[in-house]
Amino acid sequence: MAAVEQRLQPVKSTKTSISLGQRRTVTNGFVHLLLWAGVVLMFIPLAWTVSTSLKPLSDIYLFPPKWWPDPFRWENYQEAVTTIPFLRYTWNTSVITGLSILGKVISVTLVAFAFSRLQWWGRDTLFLVMLATLMLPPQVTLIPQFILFKELKWIDTYLPLIVPDFFGGPFLTFLVRQFFLTLPRELDDAARIDGCSSFGVYWRIIMPLAKPAVVMVIIFAFNGNWNEFLLPLIYIFSQDKFTLALGLRMFQGESSTSMHLLMAASLLTMLPVLLLFFLTQRYFIQGIVFTGVKA
Repeated sequence: MAAVEQRLQPVKSTKTSISLGQRRTVTNGFVHLLLWAGVVLMFIPLAWTVSTSLKPLSDIYLFPPKWWPDPFRWENYQEAVTTIPFLRYTWNTSVITGLSILGKVISVTLVAFAFSRLQWWGRDTLFLVMLATLMLPPQVTLIPQFILFKELKWIDTYLPLIVPDFFGGPFLTFLVRQFFLTLPRELDDAARIDGCSSFGVYWRIIMPLAKPAVVMVIIFAFNGNWNEFLLPLIYIFSQDKFTLALGLRMFQGESSTSMHLLMAASLLTMLPVLLLFFLTQRYFIQGIVFTGVKA
């Protein structure tokens, strides 16, 4: 009897392992099905934008809708960039975005370095106060900021869109601080033994190791400033100073909208953001992962 039980025991465990393996397969298949369904749902608006940008205006509002343009109107893109001063608006947006990124990278990394690598009285309390500002809706500070910039005579200039970025931001500061906390403090001690100052530690030790965090800041800052609509709408009045987001509004008339040209210009506006993300996604994912590591 004992010999028979020993022979039956492996068969029982095999059946159990097979059932568990089948269960995992079914579960993984269901999860992948949900993920693909989410991908398709998120891809539909982009597909509709591409389709609309290649249609004549008469085919856009057909019912049932035509997903496949016939014929392809590639001249919509040429007409879109000539209907409005697209290149001028691209230059304006690039200037604002470039200077804002520079300000974000400098200010955010310096503040994050002070909160993560330096010891000073009230550091943790001030850090909590900074995080508390994340709870404030931007609409609360919008009117006081407008009054301040009006008194400074910055209205209808790019200064209200650029200067605030040189004072950091709580969200990005928090992310970069979490990344800096993952770096060994022995590097700071070794540099200070060799006579390095605090700024020297920041510039020579921390920043070369913080490439993923810096790329993450660049992506967030680029995406936020390139697609910003509300602030330019409030502070910019002159048409020759419009950004791309404001320029797209010019396709909307009082009685009708040139939807095919609007979609074509929107795709051209979207391309730099997608290109930047695809070129830097490895560093971006690495920066996001490291900011979640507990120090």
